[in-house]
Amino acid sequence: MDSELLPRVFELFTQATRTPDRTQGGLGLGLALVDSLARMQGGRVSAYSGGLGCGSRFVVVLPVFDHPPVSVGHERRAASGATPAGPETLSIMVVDDNTDAADMLAAILRLHGHLVSVEYSSTAALRTARDTQSDLYVLDIGLPDLDGYSLVKELRAMLRNADAVFVALTGYGQAHDKILSKSAGFDYHLVKPVDIVHLDSIVRAVADGRPGNGRQETVPR
Repeated sequence: MDSELLPRVFELFTQATRTPDRTQGGLGLGLALVDSLARMQGGRVSAYSGGLGCGSRFVVVLPVFDHPPVSVGHERRAASGATPAGPETLSIMVVDDNTDAADMLAAILRLHGHLVSVEYSSTAALRTARDTQSDLYVLDIGLPDLDGYSLVKELRAMLRNADAVFVALTGYGQAHDKILSKSAGFDYHLVKPVDIVHLDSIVRAVADGRPGNGRQETVPR
């Protein structure tokens, strides 16, 4: 693995140089998912390589619990892949026109036992929201048909969303961007690539019955 790639290998959509016919390589999602799952378990993953043509070594370190505390219920579900419904289960809608990013985020949330719907446009999101109630919405701002600022206003106008929590997901994290999202009706402002651990803390707060309404938290990048 090239030395310049190594520090970024766990970032979303990071890829080495592809062959012209694109027959080698994936989407750049797998290692980011591994890193997120390892950190959610309280562990870490590291990558080592002597350079191109020398192979690569990945080390995953996870904690060992003789008697796992109740608070790690989310992690146990993530490890097993099970998605049982329970008091901590949320109904979550992810809206992003980047289908790969949306699907990956939804997969991680499902591993934690949540019921997740995915839409790739504002129009589809509004159509689904009229028939299905969600506890939490994660909305991209730069949507092509109706931007996230307009979408959150439309969703908040629905009576069924009176207690819903809204998270803005955007590539912009300047002060005026945060003001815009808060004014539009978002409770949280997250900057891409999303910090999965921070998003999980928001999800847990909502599941614990601590509404995010009126709060604004950010992840600097």
